[in-house]
Amino acid sequence: MTRVRVRGIYATALTQLLRNAGLDVVAASPPIRARFPDADLGAAEPHADIRMTPDRQGVGITAHGDDHARAVRAVVADLPRDTFVWPDPVPRGAVFDAAVDHTVGGGAILDLGDDREAYLPFGAVDDHVTDGDTLRVAIRDPAPPWHDDRPRATATITVSGALASLDRGVDALVAGAATDRAELARATELLDPDIPDNWGVYWEYDGADASLDARGTALDTLAARADRLEATLADADGGDTPGLVAAPDTTLWAWFGRETRCALDDHRRTVAATMPGHHRIKAGSDAASDAVDFAEALGASVDEFPFGAVTDQFGPSVGASIEIQHGKPDGALISLGRGEVTDRSAENARITVEREMTGGGTYDALGVAREAGDTATTRFTEGNWWYPTVYRSEDGERKGTYLNVCTPVEVFPDAVRYVDLHVDVIKHADGAVEIVDREELQDCVADGLVSEELAEKALSVAERVQSAVAE
Repeated sequence: MTRVRVRGIYATALTQLLRNAGLDVVAASPPIRARFPDADLGAAEPHADIRMTPDRQGVGITAHGDDHARAVRAVVADLPRDTFVWPDPVPRGAVFDAAVDHTVGGGAILDLGDDREAYLPFGAVDDHVTDGDTLRVAIRDPAPPWHDDRPRATATITVSGALASLDRGVDALVAGAATDRAELARATELLDPDIPDNWGVYWEYDGADASLDARGTALDTLAARADRLEATLADADGGDTPGLVAAPDTTLWAWFGRETRCALDDHRRTVAATMPGHHRIKAGSDAASDAVDFAEALGASVDEFPFGAVTDQFGPSVGASIEIQHGKPDGALISLGRGEVTDRSAENARITVEREMTGGGTYDALGVAREAGDTATTRFTEGNWWYPTVYRSEDGERKGTYLNVCTPVEVFPDAVRYVDLHVDVIKHADGAVEIVDREELQDCVADGLVSEELAEKALSVAERVQSAVAE
């Protein structure tokens, strides 16, 4: 049985989903335990961790073993069609032989081989490092593919757990604790765990509330994982060529779209009071997340996602600057720049964004020159599977319209987000209308990046939009 720990704004819904799929949820937070009073969600060492990403757009999953990774992935991948799941080539806990490519203000950029990089803070290594140095590192904090941040590395090799972790290169049985170290040190000595030589125990917060039996089982589990990793490291000669040495865990990233957040609302609603747009609003900001909790605690009732109230309170407002975050099916995120919100309609759940363009090149598929002084006026409607952008010259002459087909648009306080589905509709200045980039969408299907269901939806949207704008 796969045991899973879940944290973040999606925890209640995912706990319900995981339990319905026959997986055990363990080391649950106090609010989750309160919402599932009849379930045993107590302290235990999980086989997989699910944590909300820092930007709240999805979750990161790290699993110990392929079977457990597949079990959790099956649950997440069964969410609606605008859920995307990607494996991470630089997973948490992976060990690499690395070379210092160059140093920056607070650390070094590492070459991990095979076009992989990581960031090593100077504080995460004892020795001075400089360009060209080689060293062995472990990945402490992997990074979602849609982020610009590099994964963070450390010189300390760790086997991470929920109740405790084991650090390599420590000559003390207890390396440290996130809470009362004296009490946990005594408990560790009482348990007398069979920890590999040169490894020390670091007790996590969840370990403080665990029973002695749970702590002992956790240490046995972690020790077995450390033994396997130690054997792999012993067989790997350190070399000058960057590359992967060991990857004991698997890390996956799941991006949630608007349909997925609505489905998660439905799952959460079977457990606790959940207003329409619960996860969509919480994904916007810390303040919005707190406001949802407050509204639900007061018993607030609305029939649909309150776009007007949310944007009034948290933005974007007319005159604000907002970024257009253009996701790709392979996990990349491209910023199309920032624009000014020139109009907002609560009734239509819509904002209009205007950008001034720089000169150079041509507009994709339109085949007309992109000139300094051009403007792009884009209308984003919350929940729409497409949005139009009208390009005009400095004197107001229409150069063409680009109608982008994408996963349902989400208008967050600081950015508009969606995943581009490649196929688009183009309306030229002379009125001619065509669908472009069908082949790119089919390539994504062939590569397993887009499901057949999602591709069919994208094509049907493109054909419907083509008919509408051609009239």
